[in-house]
Amino acid sequence: MQRDLVERAMAGDREAFAELQRASIDRLYTIARLILGDSDRAQDATQEALIAAWRALKGLRDPDKFDAWLRRLLVNACYHEARQQKRRVSMEGQVRPIDTEAADPARVAAVRDELDRALDALDPQQRALIVLHYYLGLPMHETGLILGLPIGTVKSRLNRTKQQMRASLEADARLPLLEGGAT
Repeated sequence: MQRDLVERAMAGDREAFAELQRASIDRLYTIARLILGDSDRAQDATQEALIAAWRALKGLRDPDKFDAWLRRLLVNACYHEARQQKRRVSMEGQVRPIDTEAADPARVAAVRDELDRALDALDPQQRALIVLHYYLGLPMHETGLILGLPIGTVKSRLNRTKQQMRASLEADARLPLLEGGAT
């Protein structure tokens, strides 16, 4: 079904592309929102990616790889949006993990806040790694394809990014102790 739509869109069928767009826009926006941490910029990046997809669709080599190709365009649009925003204002992030029903709401809020700060400390390329691999659950080889990186680079960057997040979370955990000891 999707392959047929992609092939029709590649041949210039605007309605086929509109249907592909409708089927993927929510997912694309969610990815962009997680990478950029801002809904307005995520909308801009999503729109930029879809425009780029329409313009470059005839160059897509394998219609079966449309989703991965579209995600790569989105990640690139997110990088572009982050560079533009960095020139305008400092970046802010508000990534929200999924609530668990049994969790204490106060603890969930505290963990969300800690994760927000740790993710906020990452650059957009690092966020993209975390979002693609952990949030979307993509295997490392597919994450590498989307980001244009060899699998070894994906593994090493994910490892460094996790270490950076861990260090940020540990520093946040020590901060109240230091502040409490100073008073």
